Amino acid sequence: MKLVMTIVSNKDSEKVLSVLSQNGYFATKVSTTGQFLVGGHSAILIGCKDEEVEKLYELLKANVTKRVVKTPGVTSTVSGSLLNQAVDVEEYGAVAFTINVEDFNKF
Repeated sequence: MKLVMTIVSNKDSEKVLSVLSQNGYFATKVSTTGQFLVGGHSAILIGCKDEEVEKLYELLKANVTKRVVKTPGVTSTVSGSLLNQAVDVEEYGAVAFTINVEDFNKF
């Protein structure tokens, strides 16, 4: 058994949860904060059988959106004035961590 911890944009999280449910997966959404992925993201915890991991990845890929966002760039001084150039950065649709589950129980 595997635990797939997926970090997705809040903009995609409800769609992802709906698709997972329609395909028989049980998932838990957890709101997140931190510096790993800046901005509104959620962690979705999904348990699945070893042989279902690739199918799960395909569902995730099909239901998250890559975005280009503007972030503050390097601050520099040119001719005595301070410039702060915004930089376009591609934000991935999801990041997935797959963890082996040694034991699983429902109580």
